[in-house]
Amino acid sequence: MLYVVLFFLIFSLYLYVVLGGADYGAGIVELFSSEENQKITKKTIYRVMGPVWEANHIWIIILIVILWIAFPVYYNIMVVHLHIPLTIVLLGVTLRGVAFVFRHYDAVIDNSQKLYDGMFKISSLVTPIFLGIVFGALIGGKIHITEDVSTLTFYDAFIAPWFNVFSVLVGLFFAALCAFLSSVLLIGESEEGNENIYIRKSAIATIVVFVLGLVTFGYGYSTGNIFVTDFIKNPLALIAVVCSAGLLLPLWTTIRKGNKVWSRFFAGLQVFLILLAALISHFPDIIITQTKSISLLHDIAPDSVINVLGISLIIGGTLILPGLFHLLKSFKMIKILEEKNNPSI
Repeated sequence: MLYVVLFFLIFSLYLYVVLGGADYGAGIVELFSSEENQKITKKTIYRVMGPVWEANHIWIIILIVILWIAFPVYYNIMVVHLHIPLTIVLLGVTLRGVAFVFRHYDAVIDNSQKLYDGMFKISSLVTPIFLGIVFGALIGGKIHITEDVSTLTFYDAFIAPWFNVFSVLVGLFFAALCAFLSSVLLIGESEEGNENIYIRKSAIATIVVFVLGLVTFGYGYSTGNIFVTDFIKNPLALIAVVCSAGLLLPLWTTIRKGNKVWSRFFAGLQVFLILLAALISHFPDIIITQTKSISLLHDIAPDSVINVLGISLIIGGTLILPGLFHLLKSFKMIKILEEKNNPSI
C-alpha cells in the first residue's frame, strides 16, 4: 500500500501544479497585461475558471493530508521550519479567493473593484512564488535540524532556510511556470479574435521559464547546492530535461498555430518531465539540511495506517476523478472531446 500512497502523493502534486498552477497563472497573466487586455483576461477568467477554480485546489488538500498522515517527519519539518512562507501561502490563497468572488459579485462598481482587482492579481503572483520558495527551501540545504531550537537564533531557524537567493529563484521559476500554463490554457478558451493575446503571452512565458531555469541551476551549481550537483550527475534527470527542452519546438509550433489540444498536451508533458527530473534526481531524500539529507520514507506511519490510507485513497480516487472529468467536460475544458466533433479545431 505504500506505493499506492506514493502514487497519489505524486499524482496530487502533478495535478496541483498543472491545474492550480494554471489557476494562479491567470492572475499573473492579467497582472502583466495592458489595461485593455486586462479587461479581456478578467472576463475570460470568470467564464473559464469560475466553475472549476475551487476544484483545482482540492489536490493540495489531498497532498497535505497524505504528508500529515503517512510522512509525519517530513510534514513536521515543513510546518515548523517553513511556517512563515506557508502562512504567507495560506493568506495568499485566502485573499485570492475573497477577491475572486467579490470582484465578480459585488454589485457596486466603485473603488472597491480596484481593491479586489489588485488583491487578486498580487495574491496570484505572491502565492505561487512562496510555494516555490517552500520547495526551494526543502532542497536548499539551509534548514537547521536540532533537538534544541534555543541554540539557534530566530533568523537561523525560521528565516534563513527560505529567505535566500536560491529559494527565491525557485519561487520565481514556479510563478513563471504558472503563467506559462495559464497562457496555453487561455489560447483555447479565449473568444474569437483574442487568441493572439495569449499566443504572445505563451511565447514570452516559455522564454522566461527557460531563462529562470538556467539561472536557478547556474546559481545552485556555482554555490555547490547538493540537489543541483546530484541532479546534473543523474542520467535519468538529464534525459528528462533534454526531452523537456526538445518539446520546445513542437510546443512553440502548436502555440503559434493556436492549436488548443496539442499545445495543452505539450505543456502538460513538459511540466511532467520537469517534476519527474526534480523528483528522481534525489528521491526519496527530498529534504536537504545543513548536515544531512532526510528521506521522505524516514519514520513513516505504521503499516496499519498506510494500509487504511491507501484503501481510502483508492476509494476516494474512484469517486473524485470521474467527477472531476465530468466537471471539466461539462464546461468544455477538455478540448480533445471537442476536436472529435469538430476536426477544424
